[in-house]
Amino acid sequence: MAPSILRTSLLLLLAVVVLSGCNKEKDTIARITIVKENGQPVTEAYVKLYANPAFPLGDATRLTQEKLTDSRGMAEFDYSGFYEQGQAGFAVLDIVSFKDSMVGEGIIKILEEEVNEETVTLIPVTP
Repeated sequence: MAPSILRTSLLLLLAVVVLSGCNKEKDTIARITIVKENGQPVTEAYVKLYANPAFPLGDATRLTQEKLTDSRGMAEFDYSGFYEQGQAGFAVLDIVSFKDSMVGEGIIKILEEEVNEETVTLIPVTP
């Protein structure tokens, strides 16, 4: 009876060690900061991230996300659901932002399982 309990305990311990060692997927985040020319953060600015591939292989609009910046001038986009572990690379996205008569553009390379940051400066549009 004792060897059976010992064997079961060892197998259970081995299963716990093996299963807890599985690679956990981290979040894939794009954090965009919108500032004026003087470096001051812009609150409630519209920010859009979108794919603009030269040769689309699939539905590029699936990566499109839009938000307004918070009080720190930041908008955070979560792309964790789009990334699959083992995938080589993720995406390069265009950024467009505007508020009132100011506009800005940029580009961000999204690396999987990382917080990716980019700053876009809004400049006044003159008629």
